[in-house]
Amino acid sequence: MQSSALLSDLKARTMENIDRAKQLQTLPLNQLNHKASAESWSALECIEHLNRYGDFYLPEIRSRIQNALYPATKQFKTGWLGNYFAKSMLPKERLNKMKTFAAMNPNGSQLKETVLLTFVEQQNEMLRCLEQAESVDLTKTKTSISISSWIKLRLGDTLRVVIYHNQRHLVQAERAVE
Repeated sequence: MQSSALLSDLKARTMENIDRAKQLQTLPLNQLNHKASAESWSALECIEHLNRYGDFYLPEIRSRIQNALYPATKQFKTGWLGNYFAKSMLPKERLNKMKTFAAMNPNGSQLKETVLLTFVEQQNEMLRCLEQAESVDLTKTKTSISISSWIKLRLGDTLRVVIYHNQRHLVQAERAVE
């Protein structure tokens, strides 16, 4: 796929994620903290989960872009593992349940509206990273992932995974407030 087309798509998705978060900001705190059951997440817990992943991935992405050894190329070639992870993160009509690591699980947290402000700030940082990513090779530049320091994904795949994951949990957050 064209690197420029991938980055344009990811920027558009990130802008949509910001808009969705801003819509959530208009709701009262009790609605944002509403849970359908003890095991389910409230809208704010969904967003807090994303913030925790953002705390790992944004510095990782920024560092890898700043220290990239390879200049941008026209084409991005997805890796099989990165493509698998990215596709598994895309929102579906019926979201399949996935286990999350304890450190990334916000269930039971006492959360305020500031969770949404942090998320919007992180999305603006992601937009800056996407701009900077235009100057590096999205295939040869590799990033670590949160679940293992041994596994590296292509930068283009990592960007897809993180942004699709954000979309997935925004859908979950919107369902939680319905």
